[in-house]
Amino acid sequence: MTYQKNHYCHITRLQHRLGICHYRRPFCEANRLRELLYCIGISLPLIVTGSVLPFMVNAQNQQQPPTSEMETVVVEATRMSRPLAQVPTAITVVNQNDIQLGRQQLALDEALNRVPGVFMQNRYNYAQDLRISIRGFGARAAFGIRGIKILVDGIPETLPDGTGQVDSIDLGATRNIEVIRGPSSSLYGNASGGVINITSEEGPEIPYISTRISAGDYDFQKVQLKAGGQTDLLNYFVSFSDMEVGGYREHSQAESSQFTGRFNFDLGEDRDFRVVFNATDQPISNDPGGVKEADAAANPRAARGRNVIYDTGEALNQERIGFVFSTPIGENGELAARNYFVWRDFSNKLPQFPKADAVELKRFFAGGGVTYTHSNTMAGMPNRLIVGFDIDDQNDERKRFLNNKGTLGALQFNQNEDFSARGIFLQNELTLNEKLQLSFGLRYDEVEYSVTDSFLSDGNDSGNRKLNDASPMLGAIYDLSPTINLFGSIATSFETPSTSDFANPSGGGGFNPSLDPQNATNHEIGLRGTIGERQYFEVALFNIDIEKEIVPFDDDGRTYYQNAGSSGRSGIELSWISDISDRIRTSLSYSHGDFEFESFQTIAIDSNGVQTIDKDYSGNNTPGTVEHLLFGEITYTHPNGWFSAFDFMHVGEQFANNSNTVKVDAHTIANLRLGFEKEVGSITISPFLGINNLFDENYYSNIRLNAYGSRYFETAPTRNIYAGFTADFGFR
Repeated sequence: MTYQKNHYCHITRLQHRLGICHYRRPFCEANRLRELLYCIGISLPLIVTGSVLPFMVNAQNQQQPPTSEMETVVVEATRMSRPLAQVPTAITVVNQNDIQLGRQQLALDEALNRVPGVFMQNRYNYAQDLRISIRGFGARAAFGIRGIKILVDGIPETLPDGTGQVDSIDLGATRNIEVIRGPSSSLYGNASGGVINITSEEGPEIPYISTRISAGDYDFQKVQLKAGGQTDLLNYFVSFSDMEVGGYREHSQAESSQFTGRFNFDLGEDRDFRVVFNATDQPISNDPGGVKEADAAANPRAARGRNVIYDTGEALNQERIGFVFSTPIGENGELAARNYFVWRDFSNKLPQFPKADAVELKRFFAGGGVTYTHSNTMAGMPNRLIVGFDIDDQNDERKRFLNNKGTLGALQFNQNEDFSARGIFLQNELTLNEKLQLSFGLRYDEVEYSVTDSFLSDGNDSGNRKLNDASPMLGAIYDLSPTINLFGSIATSFETPSTSDFANPSGGGGFNPSLDPQNATNHEIGLRGTIGERQYFEVALFNIDIEKEIVPFDDDGRTYYQNAGSSGRSGIELSWISDISDRIRTSLSYSHGDFEFESFQTIAIDSNGVQTIDKDYSGNNTPGTVEHLLFGEITYTHPNGWFSAFDFMHVGEQFANNSNTVKVDAHTIANLRLGFEKEVGSITISPFLGINNLFDENYYSNIRLNAYGSRYFETAPTRNIYAGFTADFGFR
């Protein structure tokens, strides 16, 4: 395997790191594909989108056309490696500099805010995890991430039941992030309303050690140590980070340590073996809770009193290891196999009414899969086919205890939960002529849930459910010109309830018999390309029809779930990049979306267990979604090594509940980053300074949807500052 190598042009090393200069050698896979297609007369213009775009500078004495010098961006999230220009769906790739350079590196939203169609909340409450929504998928999550497939180095962070976490992702060790902005169950099965594919760093050609130290307001401090390099047969990278933060609000402290590694072995004859691992220890993540609007205004830094009394929050320990092997099969085929194991211990203290409790969970999650890719011709036309299967198994030992004001009391609940998911799929890519390419995908999944009650003498809470679904996809790309193409697709997704979603509101134990998976169909059309040598754009229009959308409702302080009749989502997403000069670039992304319940009636349960219609929310906006999202950024780089970046994010109004009686005002947040880079012999020193919430806006970092007691609001920090430095030591 040939690894990506940096070849610096004669501008500055800093401009290369910032992404302004990209005279690089592309991936070997991209080279082989491009050479093959050029041989048959097919042009592959580099089409770039959003902040994915590597920004090209027309350096002095470089007069070659952009298509001969600009880096070809190859995406992996589509399971079939292909240049970005040949992807028939809306997809954005965020590069390493937008993830790491001068960032505080608290949460994924720092990097993903620039991705159109993606809305994130809850950056400052580590006990609840980041709530990520892509075109409305994931907006309903009370905690963790729902409806979106998360992958890290090919290993899923999303469980078979559709629940995902990002607390084990080390942003300081992340190379790039690919985001598929739409339903993708034909690729990944359950809970694939969108896909976030995260790739860890690899070691450079020249071995190095890097240290990064940063600190800031609200008792924030973080230390990171990284090392990596390349030998003839091994590329290696390891990283250790440790973070502590006191938090803006009372009872919001958090601590986290992470160890990440990636080892790529070149076995010869184009055979590769990769080992990735991560260990996360998060002993403290306190939860300040949501409060009423009047309480938030009177004392924005206060926690909910009950959360402090009952010491609410979570602690976790997780280890993940994965293996990926690939080898050629014949002249035109490639076989890839992956296998992974995840161990997770988790505890969570809750303040629920009428009684507080605490959860203890021991989880083992394992799985794997095999894919075969074949490149040849069909009726004389270039064709690529990939077939494969995935197997995922999850076993949870879950217990609940009384929470006696922070200490564990009597056992209240004890059950074993088993989940298994099996999926088979195929994807096909056919090039009809030099302008038109068609893609087709189909996947069949079967998900089985089984719960064994070990608490009640009659096993009343035991039960099982088996669910299945078929997910097709059809896409096309048409080259309108050498630098602009038109793309479109029809794709589906399905999302099963998790075990907690399946809780029976009748109180009879077992699974809720009336709760089914939700299904979605996404229609999308878009345009992407370049205008001249310095303008890059993508625009996408989408319409999503959802049947049986899974939505929460509250019953005396406990959350249950039911299927809404149907929902509709439609919108437009726009990205625009402009290299005003060799030193200045601007980025702009905008999303407009209409998200509403087309048919949604809640149920009421009387004392006899009879269900009747309670409320009708048909025509209301879906809570937790926003109509308008606007991101903008301008960066400046000086040849002497100085850099600055100013960005802003405008978030439109949103509703906090299904009835749309609680509206959350719009807000605009601005941030500033400054720094410089200086080489002293073999050492590169990079101090940086950042200011979050530059104009001291009052806003809410999270809205708890349909919250009991009208405690919807979690206030965000006021203006705050962080600073630090990075020192890279190279060994030539």
